[in-house]
Amino acid sequence: MAARPEALSRFLLGLRARDASEHTIRSYETSVGAYLDWLAERGADWRTPSRGELRAYLAKLVGAGARTSVSQRLAAIRSFHRFAARSGLAAGDPWGGIATPRLPKRLPRVLEVEQIERLLAAVDDPAGTRRRPADPELRVALSLRDRAIIEVAYAAGLRISELASASLAELDLRRGELRVLGKGRKERIGLLGGPAIAALEAYLEEGRPALLERGRARQEPRGRGGRDERPEEREEGREPDALFLNHHGAPLGVRGLRLRIDRLRRAAGLPEGVSPHTLRHSFATHLLDGGADLRIVQELLGHESLATTQVYTHVSPARLQAAYQGAHPRARRDPAPTSADRA
Repeated sequence: MAARPEALSRFLLGLRARDASEHTIRSYETSVGAYLDWLAERGADWRTPSRGELRAYLAKLVGAGARTSVSQRLAAIRSFHRFAARSGLAAGDPWGGIATPRLPKRLPRVLEVEQIERLLAAVDDPAGTRRRPADPELRVALSLRDRAIIEVAYAAGLRISELASASLAELDLRRGELRVLGKGRKERIGLLGGPAIAALEAYLEEGRPALLERGRARQEPRGRGGRDERPEEREEGREPDALFLNHHGAPLGVRGLRLRIDRLRRAAGLPEGVSPHTLRHSFATHLLDGGADLRIVQELLGHESLATTQVYTHVSPARLQAAYQGAHPRARRDPAPTSADRA
């Protein structure tokens, strides 16, 4: 593999300076690195590849991967070239005149309100999930936690990463607010309704302390070098500030959240593909169905661009119907009789 240009290192440093996630940085490094290696193997200068070379690389991507992965890789490559042009490392973006495949717009999956209720009902169902703990105290603690997770995710429209990183320090139950760090480490406030506040109060009063106690009970063998020892929990007397804990009393991570919500999804009889992000989509769509302004929903979701939020206008047929019925003079099935009708 030929030495990669310094431009790639500078590009990745620029991503870190903009607080891009480590996952994004790794993905961009892999995509751009593979592209630069491919050009180097053919003796092409990455600053001025020919249209034929770019089309050949595009054909290679399309033949090797799904449309979504092709789109993601091309986005990384284009971003790299735009950075190089802005930084004076190259004359321009060679991909500017190359037509690339467009992804069909997919509408987000959304749950009905009744399906949200079924998901919550599955939390308390004795047969709700497989491998339910035999310990009744733990079973209650996990049920209280799971109810709080679903209520908060749906009430505030949080991403799964925001749920996993939610902390006690950023929760204000009196005001019904949870401060979270979203994409690009941008802060925003998630609002909590009555059911979410009640679920959190019950979890914080009874569920979380029980999970913390289990964590304390496990610390003694770790202190003697037991195999269960975790680096983040070695500091004696330190308790996690994470809002949601697992059954060991440690922070519940993204993977654990996905697994838990998927088990509840199956117990509720909901279709495949329902995920934590589905609750976020449902939050936005139900707000619009209820008459919320699109810009308010944009703010609550933490979207930079209104165009990102506008996808939800396509999945709110109830809102469109209500607007049409209320605004169009000939929308009603039984229009009021005219004077000619009376005659």
